[in-house]
Amino acid sequence: MRFYPTFFKAVFTRMDPERAHRAGFLGIRAVHASPLGAALRVYTRPDPGQEVRALGLRFPSPFGLAAGFDKGAEGIGALADLGFGHVEIGTVTAQAQPGNPRPRLFRLVRDRAVVNRMGFNNEGAEVVAPRLAAARRELEAARGDRARPVIGVNIGKTKVVPLEDAVDDYLQSARTLAPLADYLVVNVSSPNTPGLRQLQEIESLRPLLAAVGRAADEAADRHVPLLVKIAPDLSDEDVLAVADLALDLGLDGIVATNTTIAREGLGLVSARAEIEACGAGGLSGAPLRRRSVEVLRLLRERVGDRLVLVSVGGVTTAEDVQERLDAGATLVQGYTAFLYEGPFWARRINQGLVEAARRGR
Repeated sequence: MRFYPTFFKAVFTRMDPERAHRAGFLGIRAVHASPLGAALRVYTRPDPGQEVRALGLRFPSPFGLAAGFDKGAEGIGALADLGFGHVEIGTVTAQAQPGNPRPRLFRLVRDRAVVNRMGFNNEGAEVVAPRLAAARRELEAARGDRARPVIGVNIGKTKVVPLEDAVDDYLQSARTLAPLADYLVVNVSSPNTPGLRQLQEIESLRPLLAAVGRAADEAADRHVPLLVKIAPDLSDEDVLAVADLALDLGLDGIVATNTTIAREGLGLVSARAEIEACGAGGLSGAPLRRRSVEVLRLLRERVGDRLVLVSVGGVTTAEDVQERLDAGATLVQGYTAFLYEGPFWARRINQGLVEAARRGR
C-alpha cells in the first residue's frame, strides 16, 4: 500500500494544493459510497484493544483526524472508514464565509510541512448542522456494538464580526452545533482571522469559554464536553495560564496545538525562496513537532489527570503518536501528514500502536 508516495509525486504535486485536496477528498467519499466502502471499513478497523474512554465517550483508537480536512462535515463517514478513531470537523463559523483570497494553501514537501491562510472558509453552522445529524445516524447504524468513531466540532469566529461581539458569534455556532457534537472545541488560535488570537488572553477567554459551555449544554440538554484549542506560539507562562483557567472553569480538555506563525525548523531542507514564496499563514507538519510536545508536557505537568489533553502538531508515525501518549496525551490528532502519507495512514498508525503494545510498551 506504499504506492501513494509515487502517486502523490506524479499527480498531486503537479496540482494546486487546494484543488488536490478537493480531488483527494472526493475520491475518499466516492469509495465510501461504493461497494468497496464496507470492505474498506473492515480492512482499516482499529483493534478492539485500542479503545480509549475519554470525555465520557468511547474512542475506537486514540488517533484521530484534526480539524481542517473536513471543514463542512461533508465526509465524516468516509474518513471514519479509513481508521480514524475520531474526526474533528471545522472550523465552522456562525456565518458562511469564503475565506481568504487564493492562493492560500502551500506545500513544503521536503520539510513535510504545509503553510495555510485559509481563513475559516466554510458554509456556516446552519448548513453544516444537517450534515452532522446525517453523519451521526450513519455511524450509529453501521457500527453495531463496536465503539463508533467520535465526531468533534471545532467552532471559530466569523471574520466580519468585531472582537467585542465575538462571544455572541461563538454562541450562535454552539447553539446550532452542540446538540449534534460528541465534543466541542473553541478555536481561538488560528493565525488567519485578524485579531482572533487576542481571544487567548485570559480576560477575554474566561467569559467566552464560560458562555459557550453554558449555551452548549442548554442547547443539547446534556453535557457536551468542551475543549479549547491553543497556539504553539503562546509563551510557557501563557500556556500554564490557560491550563489554570481550564481547570477553574471546569473545562473537559485542551487541544494543543494549532498551527504556528513561526518558521523555525524550516530552511534546512526547503529553499529559503520557497519558504518566502508561501507568505503569511499558519505552518503545520513536521517542523511543529518539537514545540507541540513541549506544550503537551507543560500542560500535563500542570493539570495532571484532571483534563483530557489532545496533542496535535507534527504527528507522522506510530512512534510519534506513542511519544505523545507517553508524554501525557489522552488522544492524538494528525492532519498534514495525511496529505503526504495517503489514505491508509491511520491504519498504519493503528497497526504500529498495536505492535508497540505487544512488544510490552
